[in-house]
Amino acid sequence: MQQFVRNVQPSRLVDLTTQVSRAVPHVIANDLSCATRPSHVTEVSHALRKRGILKVSLQFQDDASKYLQNLILGLHKHHGHGLPITHSASRGWFWDIRPNSTTFQTPSHQARSETMQEFPWHTDCSYEETPPKYFALQVLREDRCGGGTLSVMNVGRLGSLLSPSTRAALLRPEFRIEVPPEFVKSDTNRHIIGSLMAADSTGAPTMLRFREDIMTPLSVEAAAALTELKSCLLGPEVQAETLHLTPDCLPRGSVVLMDNRRWLHARNEVMDPERHLRRVRWDAKPFSARSL
Repeated sequence: MQQFVRNVQPSRLVDLTTQVSRAVPHVIANDLSCATRPSHVTEVSHALRKRGILKVSLQFQDDASKYLQNLILGLHKHHGHGLPITHSASRGWFWDIRPNSTTFQTPSHQARSETMQEFPWHTDCSYEETPPKYFALQVLREDRCGGGTLSVMNVGRLGSLLSPSTRAALLRPEFRIEVPPEFVKSDTNRHIIGSLMAADSTGAPTMLRFREDIMTPLSVEAAAALTELKSCLLGPEVQAETLHLTPDCLPRGSVVLMDNRRWLHARNEVMDPERHLRRVRWDAKPFSARSL
């Protein structure tokens, strides 16, 4: 299991793993002003554009997530990122993930992330016509009982493990994707029809949206492709390529920012009922089978 390098100099961007293919850039934020400092915001933007994943270590208390709010506003103003999206009809930009809460984020519906159950491979907002390109998780309390490990897998590498016929089928809009009840924003929009994969001009897979429990194939070819994709995700090649970010890697004060389309993520069982993360998603854009 990969570990992060602990001792880094402020404002230096360093690889947190010895294997370049799994490198996670890491930057230190010494105080809240970093979120509005152009050099810091540019550093974050560059890391997300190049690697699609980044860890920020906050060296100050920020239970109100002011750093993330200001950082995303800076990315919007200076680097063309779209603003955050609302999570549901009743929730705004930020979503608290606390398995011991008796009050759900959406009335009458408990999100999968709010439980202590494992959450297999998925893309955030895979059920949206315009899913967010980025999301971030801020650790307000890590799982102190050894659970809640965040696992990530690069979509480009995953796509290379699939057969050409499966990649072609995943590019076609032949999948029905249900909107989970806790994320329904309108009674008239409870599902979408679309593709699961996007590719660049050469046909190489660059983006994926996936969440097995809400996806239904609409053709024989789509069903076969979905079966191969699910099998691949459970196979030894993907296991070897997966980066596991344990609670030791992501203690309180850590922020993980990810390109939601270039990285799949999963979470194992939460063992600590006091575990508390805060999530925000931003830069929503249409998901099309052919990306730029």
